[in-house]
Amino acid sequence: MLTNEKLIKGIIWGVTAVALLLISVIFNPRIMTEPIDLGIKTSGLTAVNAGINFIVSLLLLAGFFFIRKGKVENHKKAMLTAFFLSICFLILYLLYHLTNPSTKWCPESPVSRGIYLFILITHIGLSSFIIPLTCFTVFRGLSGNEAKHRRIAKITFPIWLYIAITGVFVYLMISPCYS
Repeated sequence: MLTNEKLIKGIIWGVTAVALLLISVIFNPRIMTEPIDLGIKTSGLTAVNAGINFIVSLLLLAGFFFIRKGKVENHKKAMLTAFFLSICFLILYLLYHLTNPSTKWCPESPVSRGIYLFILITHIGLSSFIIPLTCFTVFRGLSGNEAKHRRIAKITFPIWLYIAITGVFVYLMISPCYS
């Protein structure tokens, strides 16, 4: 059971700040003028991340249905696995964007640029909130504070699911330019 709430809140906000700072640096062309060469091939990480997002989507839905059926342990396993995979996603996402140029738009995309930009902008906008939301939701669940967990989970779940699903769609829309 997690008990030191003040420390854990500080860690959550610290991790959030570091992640958002890293993302800001990576996507700032004044700072990151060109990708970093780490000597490893990372171009395939976009497909891996899309796969992670797809699995996270399934786990989130499974977790939702488990809790609706009162299967708390199954819910916990599904949600913690989704959380762990989301952490893996973030690490691989940062690694990919540190080592590869960004793909802003793919003219070979099967959808219009307007649809792509709408999905991308809402995906990115909501993603900036998901780190603290998921962390606080998991913390509330693990600390046994069911009332607070339920309250924040009602906000976190639809946003997290939207981000996971649209992450797959964003990949599919620009994947013709990755090959």
